[in-house]
Amino acid sequence: MTITTRSEEPGTLRRVHLTGRGRKHATREGRPRRRRALVTLAAPTALLAGYAVWANVHTVTLTASVDIEAAPDQVWSVLTDLPAYPEWNPFITSATVTSGDGRLRKGARLRSILHDRTGDSVFAPRVLTMDRDRELRRLGMVGFRGIADGEHRFTLRPLGPRLVRLTQSENFTGVAVPFIGGKLDSDTLPQFHAMNDALKRRVEKR
Repeated sequence: MTITTRSEEPGTLRRVHLTGRGRKHATREGRPRRRRALVTLAAPTALLAGYAVWANVHTVTLTASVDIEAAPDQVWSVLTDLPAYPEWNPFITSATVTSGDGRLRKGARLRSILHDRTGDSVFAPRVLTMDRDRELRRLGMVGFRGIADGEHRFTLRPLGPRLVRLTQSENFTGVAVPFIGGKLDSDTLPQFHAMNDALKRRVEKR
C-alpha cells in the first residue's frame, strides 16, 4: 500500500510504502468509520419501517347508516347507477368506469370525484366486491400504495319486507393516516351522512 504525503520542502511530495503492521493499522482505522456510517443510516431506516408497520395496522374507520323504506334491489339500482350521480349525490359527484367494457363489476377501475367542504378530490378506485343487492366495495389510494389507502364499502341489510339498512363505511390505512384522522372525521364523515340521506330521498320518492 502506498500513501503520498507532502514533504517539509515546499512543492515536493514523497511516497511512503505501508507494509505489515502499517497496512493493518490503516485498515483498522477505516473499519470503525464504515461501521458508524452504517449505524447512522440503519437507525432512521428502522424507525421509518417500524412506523410504517404501526400505521398500517392502526386503521381509521368511518361509518354511517340510514334506514330506507324500499326493497334491496331498489336501493341497489340507485347506488349502482353511476351516470345519475351528478343529479343527486352530494359526496361522490361523479363516478365513471374507465376500464374494460365500461361495466361496473369486480375488478373495474373507476374515476370518482369526491366533494367535501374543502373542495373536490379525484380518485381512481378499483372495485373489489360486487355482490348484487348486498355489497359494493372498492379500494382507493392517495399516490402510491401505503401512503393513504381507503377501502370504501356499501352494505345493504334487509330489516323487513320493505325496509333496508344502508351502511356506508371506509377503513383508512397508511403512513399519512394518523396525521389526517381529524380531517376525516370533520370533513369526510359528514359527507357520508349527506350521501346516505340523499340516496334515501331518491329511492323513497320513486
